[in-house]
Amino acid sequence: MSKIAVVYWSGTGNTEAMATEVAEGAKAKGAEVTVFTASQFTANLTSDFDAIAFGCPSMGAEQLEENEFEPMFSACEKTLGGKKIALFGSYGWGDGEWMRSWESRCADDGAVLACESVICNESPDDDAASACRSLGAALA
Repeated sequence: MSKIAVVYWSGTGNTEAMATEVAEGAKAKGAEVTVFTASQFTANLTSDFDAIAFGCPSMGAEQLEENEFEPMFSACEKTLGGKKIALFGSYGWGDGEWMRSWESRCADDGAVLACESVICNESPDDDAASACRSLGAALA
């Protein structure tokens, strides 16, 4: 049984809803899943999991949330080499540039992106929820 962490930050509840769907998708494939908010997760926990799903909405000028998520993720980056990960998040404006930049950053860290990242505009609709469950299943 694989151990999966789902780590997210959510300001409006949209990314939290996505995190719930990601966790359900991984559980449906038999994975042991632990869900963390960004403030609960630290870099020393990355080695405890076979794969990690990171979720963060686009903020400001298409960037990761700066006060909790970005510091946590920056600290984790040195531990992501060879680690199977997936990315998800919601946005309210722009075209998803923040996700493309984040994917590039993860690739530079040596992380292994398990599947295509999932983004949705505002709250996840049925298609986004299904994509989140598929993302979780791909990690499992």
